[in-house]
Amino acid sequence: MTAYRALALQLATRAITAREQIDDAIARAEKQVRGARAWLGPDLRLVVLPEYVLTGFPMGHGVARWRELACLAPGGPEYAALGRVAAEHEVFLSGNAYESDPHFPDLYFQASFIIDPSGEVILRYRRLHSMYSPTPYDVWGRYLEVYGIDAVFPVARTELGNLACIASEEILYPELARALALRGAEVFCHSTSEASAPELTPKAVGRRARALENLAYVVSANSGGLDGIPIPRDSTNGGSELIDFQGRVMAVAGPGESLVAAAELDLAALRRARSRPGMANLPARVKTMLWAEEYGRHDGERPNGLADRIPDRAWFTRRQQEVIDARTQPADR
Repeated sequence: MTAYRALALQLATRAITAREQIDDAIARAEKQVRGARAWLGPDLRLVVLPEYVLTGFPMGHGVARWRELACLAPGGPEYAALGRVAAEHEVFLSGNAYESDPHFPDLYFQASFIIDPSGEVILRYRRLHSMYSPTPYDVWGRYLEVYGIDAVFPVARTELGNLACIASEEILYPELARALALRGAEVFCHSTSEASAPELTPKAVGRRARALENLAYVVSANSGGLDGIPIPRDSTNGGSELIDFQGRVMAVAGPGESLVAAAELDLAALRRARSRPGMANLPARVKTMLWAEEYGRHDGERPNGLADRIPDRAWFTRRQQEVIDARTQPADR
């Protein structure tokens, strides 16, 4: 398949107070996917859902309580229900959820996923940059032992091209998108829940940059409002968009629940651009060995910080402050 329609499906998010509300969120998503498929037509093959759409995010919840309340088990009933949505409507369905993991029973991770039209989860990406949630990097040695490096940077090779996931603010980290592109990613599925504004936001700038840098499409689904937390609901509302491989906006949604952010992805054109020598072919001109060597000279956030502890919110803040302090020390004279 060299061309198909993709949708960043903008849905309202409701912060949950009971676990059964996850089922309600899946049912609401199914209804909107069904409507979008009927409206946009059978060439709609990829649907990306917003970040947090099933649960909201953990405001004031400890790790143990949030794992019990809101975290999906890989292979659990919620993934089965999402698989039925993908299968019934014959779409690849991408989204984002909090997950438990039997190998790390005291923690949880934030995961982006892709489910194919058979209902199978074909990609699971655990977020690597998070301000207040555990990540694989925090238990790095054990995580690599269990899953290996290919599971850290997964790319799904499908009939829709090579798909990868980037979670929310991680669109601001060029290293992640580059690593996925080096592994062949052609379409970035970006589930996000972010402030929207009439002017370009940092993440909107990031989407354009990551698309251009890597000659890749970005399908970015934002929330259509966020209920159940003590901030104005429309602070996170609107701006879902599709960006082409030259950094141009193809479609963008206004506020509210919306299917307006939909457009055709032309894989043949993308692949021609990637195979064409010239200044615009930035991925072909990356000096990977140079940057690997230079990055290795600098210290930053270190791995395995949660190898022997269960974090509270203050631990994450202290860790960041330590990195800042180390980088702001006066140079030796």
